[in-house]
Amino acid sequence: MSLRRLALLAFCVLLAACSKVTQENYAKLSAGMAKVEVESLLGKPTDCSGALGMSSCTWGDKNSFISVQYAGDKVLMFSGQGLK
Repeated sequence: MSLRRLALLAFCVLLAACSKVTQENYAKLSAGMAKVEVESLLGKPTDCSGALGMSSCTWGDKNSFISVQYAGDKVLMFSGQGLK
């Protein structure tokens, strides 16, 4: 394996390990935060849905996730599971 391929593989592994779905980032969330602030902290959500001015976005997977519910573009409530 060439050095270039090995470096690329190492970079991909590091990038995958740098999840923003952590207890530390969860602790930074607060009711009233703007949606843009949450996305700045957690990155692009894995999934979002909503209707009538209410929406819910999730970051992570079924084992470790942060879920944020919005009223308009402000955090109404949030929850997390399996965070480290």
